[in-house]
Amino acid sequence: MKPERILIFDTTLRDGEQCPGASMNLREKLEVARQLARLQVDVIEAGFPVISEGDFAAVQTIARQVRGPRIAGLARCVPRDIDAAAEALKPAGKRARIHVFLATSKIHREFKLGKARDEILRLAVEGVKRARGYVEDVEFSPEDASRTEPDFLIEVCRAVVAAGATTVNIPDTVGWAVPDQFGALIGQLHEAVPEFQSGQAVISVHCHNDLGLAVANSLAAIRAGARQVECTVNGIGERAGNTALEEVVMALRTRRDFFRGYTCGVNPREIVKSSRLVARMSGLMVQRNKAIVGENAFAHSAGIHQDGILKKRETYEIMDPREVGWGQTELPLTKHSGRAAVAARLRHLGYELAARDLDTLFTRFKQIGDKKKFVYDDDLTALVEGLITEVPETWTLEYLHVTSGNQTVPTATVRLRKVGARKDETAVVQDASIGDGPVDAALRAIDRLTGTQGRLLDYSLRAVSQGMDALGEVTAKVDFGNGEPVVGRGASTDVIEASARAYLNAVNRHLGQQNRRPPANGRQP
Repeated sequence: MKPERILIFDTTLRDGEQCPGASMNLREKLEVARQLARLQVDVIEAGFPVISEGDFAAVQTIARQVRGPRIAGLARCVPRDIDAAAEALKPAGKRARIHVFLATSKIHREFKLGKARDEILRLAVEGVKRARGYVEDVEFSPEDASRTEPDFLIEVCRAVVAAGATTVNIPDTVGWAVPDQFGALIGQLHEAVPEFQSGQAVISVHCHNDLGLAVANSLAAIRAGARQVECTVNGIGERAGNTALEEVVMALRTRRDFFRGYTCGVNPREIVKSSRLVARMSGLMVQRNKAIVGENAFAHSAGIHQDGILKKRETYEIMDPREVGWGQTELPLTKHSGRAAVAARLRHLGYELAARDLDTLFTRFKQIGDKKKFVYDDDLTALVEGLITEVPETWTLEYLHVTSGNQTVPTATVRLRKVGARKDETAVVQDASIGDGPVDAALRAIDRLTGTQGRLLDYSLRAVSQGMDALGEVTAKVDFGNGEPVVGRGASTDVIEASARAYLNAVNRHLGQQNRRPPANGRQP
C-alpha cells in the first residue's frame, strides 16, 4: 500500500492565540514559530494580518525568519483582507499560503451575513481568484461547514477548486460534529469532487472541541479522505479549544495497525518541548492528566501498574515517553559554570540568543546560581522564556519586603522605578500596603504605585525543576477593566517575588498594549 502523507497545519499562533488571555507578543510568537519548525509541521498559520498592525508584523516576521514549513495568513473573502495577507506573506516567497474563509451554513447565511446561496458562492470564488493572483497555494474554508447543507457544501467545494483553491478546509467551527457523521461528510465530499480523488486538491479538517470530540472527528476524517489536519499544540483555542496536535500525531504513530499507511512528518521528540514552550508563552498551563504532554501522562502510582512496568514497559505504556521528548535532564549547571557552558547548553535546548540577550540571561543565571545548588535545564528554559516574554517596561521592581504570619497583618513594601521618567516626574516611588496575604499585599502596593486597578482572574504557581530550592514560576491572568485579560509571568526562588514580578509584567503589558481592530464578521473558520 502506498503511504498516504497527512499534512499537519498548525494554527497555534492564530486560532490558538484567540483564546482569551493567551495573546502573545511578536517575540513570543517568533519563538513558538521557530519551535514549530523544529517540530517539522507542514504549515504554520502565523496570524490574521488585517486585524491589527501587531498581527501583520508577526506574519511578516515569521515569513521572513522561519524556514521550512509553509507560512499561512488568514483572510476573509474581502479584498482588503486578502491584499493585507499577500503583503505580509511576501517574504515567504513560494512557501506562502493565503487562507480565505466565508461562512456557508444556513444559520450563518441568514443571521450573520444576510446573504443567499448564490451570493456566498460568488464571493467565495472571487476571494479564491484574488488570492490566487498573489500566490499559488490557496486554501479556502467554508466556515461552519459541518452545519452546512451537504449539497451546497459540495457545490462550494467544486466552485472554489475550479477557481484555483489547492486546499479546501472543512471546519467544524462550533464543535457540533460527531465522528461517524463527520467522517461520512468528508467521504461524501471526497467522492463528489474529482480533484480530491486525483490529488489536485487536498481536503483539510479544522475541528473544535466543544463536545470533546475534536481529535476523534479529525481521525475519522483522515480515514474518510482528509489529508490535512488543522490543530494546535496542547489543543488551545477559542472556547474548549482545537484538535490537539500531539494527540493526532501520536494516534497515527501508535496505532499504525489501525491507521495503516498513514504517515506525517512531525518529529515526535520535539512534542514535549513544544508543549511547554506554548504553555509558557500563552499562559495556558497544561492539565496534569492531559494526554501525551501532561505531567501524569506516563506516571504510574498503582502497585500492580508499577510492577508491570518494571517487568515490561509495554504492559501499561502504549508509548515510550522518550519518543515524545520526556526523559532525564542533562547534568545540571552550577553557579561556577561559565558563559560558554551556558551558551552551549542553550544551543542544545534549541535556543540561539543574541549577544545582548545572552549577557542579560547570564547575569540572571548567576543570580539564580547563588541561591540554589544546581541550575537544571528546566530552570534555564524558564530563564530564557522569561526573557522572551519580557515586554517594554514602564515599571521595574527594585525592592520588595513583606511581613506575614498567622498572628501578623500581612504587609508589603514595594519600590518601583519608572523607565524613561521625565524630568518633572519622580523616577523611583515607594509605598506599602496590607492585604489578606503577602501576595495580595504586594499586588495592592503595585496597584497604588502604578495607578492601575487589576483584578486577579487566575493565578498559578509551579516548581520549574526539582528540589526544595526549585525556581518558582508564577502565571497571573489579570483584568484591568477593558474586557481583555492580560497574562503576566515571573520566576524566582522566592514565590512572593515571583508573584510580584508576574503581576508587574501584566501591568507593563496592559500599559503598553496596542489597541487591536477586530474584524467585522467573526474571527476564525
